[in-house]
Amino acid sequence: MSSNRNAADTRRTPNEVGRLEVTTAPDGRPHDGQLTVAAPIPADGSPAVHVPAVPPPPTGMPAAAPLADPPPVWQDPGLPVDRRVEDLLARLSLEEKVAQLYGVWVGGNSTGDDLAPHQHEMVNEAPDWRDLIGAGLGQLTRAFGTAPVDPVDGARALARMQEEITAANRFGIPAVAHEECLTGFMTWKATVYPTPLAWGATFDPALVERMAAQIGTSMRRVGVHQGLAPVLDVIRDPRWGRTEESIGEDPYLVATIGTAYVRGLQSTGVIATLKHFVGYSASRAGRNFAPVAVGPRELADVLLPPFEMALRDGGAGSVMHAYTEIDGVPPAADPELLTRLLRDDLGFTGTVVADYFGISFLQRLHSVAADLAEAGALALAAGVDVELPAAHCYGAPLVAAVRAGTVPEALVDRAAARVLRQKCELGLLDADWSPLPAALTTAERVNGGGPAAVDSGIDLDPPSHRALARELAEESVVLLANSGTLPLRPEARIALVGPLADSVTGMLGCYTFPSHVGSQHPELPDGVEIPTLLAALRDELPDTPIRHAFGAPIEGTGVADDLAAAVAAARDADVCVAVLGDRAGLFGNGTSGEGSDAAELQLPGAQADLLEALLDTGTPVVLVLLAGRPYALGGWADRLAAIVQAFFPGEEGGPAVARVLSGRVAPSGRLPVSVPHGPAGQPATYLTPALGRRTEVSSVDPTPLFPFGHGLSYTEFVWPEVRVDGAVPTADHPVEVPTDGTVTVSVTVCNTGDRDGTEVVQLYLHDPVAQVTRPVVRLIGYARVPLAPGQTRRVDFAVHADLTSFTGRHGHRVVEPGDLEFRLSASSDDHRHTVGVRLVGPERRVGLERRLAPGVTLR
Repeated sequence: MSSNRNAADTRRTPNEVGRLEVTTAPDGRPHDGQLTVAAPIPADGSPAVHVPAVPPPPTGMPAAAPLADPPPVWQDPGLPVDRRVEDLLARLSLEEKVAQLYGVWVGGNSTGDDLAPHQHEMVNEAPDWRDLIGAGLGQLTRAFGTAPVDPVDGARALARMQEEITAANRFGIPAVAHEECLTGFMTWKATVYPTPLAWGATFDPALVERMAAQIGTSMRRVGVHQGLAPVLDVIRDPRWGRTEESIGEDPYLVATIGTAYVRGLQSTGVIATLKHFVGYSASRAGRNFAPVAVGPRELADVLLPPFEMALRDGGAGSVMHAYTEIDGVPPAADPELLTRLLRDDLGFTGTVVADYFGISFLQRLHSVAADLAEAGALALAAGVDVELPAAHCYGAPLVAAVRAGTVPEALVDRAAARVLRQKCELGLLDADWSPLPAALTTAERVNGGGPAAVDSGIDLDPPSHRALARELAEESVVLLANSGTLPLRPEARIALVGPLADSVTGMLGCYTFPSHVGSQHPELPDGVEIPTLLAALRDELPDTPIRHAFGAPIEGTGVADDLAAAVAAARDADVCVAVLGDRAGLFGNGTSGEGSDAAELQLPGAQADLLEALLDTGTPVVLVLLAGRPYALGGWADRLAAIVQAFFPGEEGGPAVARVLSGRVAPSGRLPVSVPHGPAGQPATYLTPALGRRTEVSSVDPTPLFPFGHGLSYTEFVWPEVRVDGAVPTADHPVEVPTDGTVTVSVTVCNTGDRDGTEVVQLYLHDPVAQVTRPVVRLIGYARVPLAPGQTRRVDFAVHADLTSFTGRHGHRVVEPGDLEFRLSASSDDHRHTVGVRLVGPERRVGLERRLAPGVTLR
């Protein structure tokens, strides 16, 4: 029996099988939260006997309460965490310690299409539940996001599994339950927020932090402890399918937005997991899993800073290794990355978890291990603490390797101590821990047999969440171009054309529940209300005649009659709104998403032909893109009346875009990734040295059509004045600042239009001469500045010399004396003021103590 006095007696008889699956019911409806118990027929042919999991309530007078024994050291919350972990670790057998190092994916074999790479090659028969949990269990994988489950039923099922786990192991140690949460808690009926590329477009960390706190609150309420987000991969090639999951192409933007997400999620008691450490987004040709060949400076100065900030300033509790390889070494097998860099240099003390099947891939895909046991040994030595989603390398193969002396038990102890520390910090080792989450009352009978104490349901999409989802979507909409056609005139006849005009597809990224899991259950509703743009625009402009036509599919060649109907609708209208873009899907089952990479940045399918046909009508065409990546628009930009970009804006994306089109909302989004001119041009980001831009020695011009940071408004802004340390700077006389000093750069911004608007002031650094090549400009600060008509405000950036640092010729980060320029800008290519600064003094070597962000004050 469990030593956990709070665990119910859920012992099973030999006639019961512990295979517990969370699946959909045979008719396809969401399951009821009951754990499926498959009982075999005993050898004597007698029927299986079911022993109630919870004994019936006692009758008569209650017995006298026994005297409470003091809890053991490891269960005493009044003692230091290290002492508790040391005490428990000493009590565990090798098998019990190894059991803390892997997860179990209940129902992972019963999904339709793969939810993870090679899933159905890796997850076959449902394992025996009792065998899996007998020695304990580290993690429960995706109890909510594997199949549609009502939130109440899911919470009950998860609590039931936790009771089984605690009752089965000697010390009653529960599992950490983790779930995806990139665009919200990935479960049926939970709020679907905009995708991370849309977060980047807001340039609003505070709003993203509020969103993450809402996500974490929902997760914690139903018993989930760890979220697999945020993605901190800096976009290097937008052909990569996971561009939509990333925040942007600039490391400072990714760092500040990602760290805000971490703070918000962990403020609710849910562990944030940083993905994917490191270099995943820099794969050759933007192909998923493709090799990465980056130098140490690109790794240190572009790919690592978001992780550094999220760990140091955000306090992230977990890191997930990347699938790819860097210069021939997969991160899952690289102690230089996962131990020396991550732990020794960056000071990380949490848990490193495997990306799904990533340890097995050391053998199956990377061929750096001969078998699963060797793969497990490599990963454990490198610093991977937990194998997810299930045990392939860290279960029996690891125990056998330790017994054989090929893997030191000290490595198992190291990882198990980190896992137990995290469980201790979550309260899972406390003597009074209960499997019942906050959403279920203590009167709820976890194993049935009594009336439920919860009402009709758990609302994971309350009005406050929808309101924030809409606010985030509105701030993320980017107005790329406008000839004056927008806002739409209420009296105008509108043709709303395109495959995404009356579809929710363009609102949803790959890691939303409707796209990720719900697409396998077409008989089910989406679980949350997701208005299409057509419905939202009709609500927004109720007196405006709006004619809808499909036009062409997102993928494929389309039908001539559909194209003809769209052209006819456009000809008869005063303005045509063409709604084009992506369909998110996994592993090639979409035009965007994990494993859905693009060979070139051309609009998918026949959408380019549709757009050409609409433009040929002579009717002004407003292009609305609902997409997961930027697409080349140079062939149409000078013929379009306006261009609006939204990156998978979530359940409230339809109303958000409609409000921007109508003019009720003034657009304030800015591009988190450059929009290319041509589809076959060199994929490039703005963050490049001079030779990465247009030159006379190459016929390929990578100049973007719209640069990073670009975005228009419905009002006008002027930036009349700039000051340095309170004084007007003098041309040709740079301000001298010590190499360990701070300078304050200020700019005033005035709204000269007749309506409210928000300007986004961006501060870039230009380093004209350095010991190694440097980007022409790089973002080091930004601020959203909301302004009423005629209002003027001032933004102060307190810039420490640390922000000018880079990895120098000798491989360490330095602040180098010399001349610099601070450029106060509306985009990475639109510089309104330039301030010269001269750093004076000795070259300084800086490390983890350096400043990562300027002080920003809005007055």
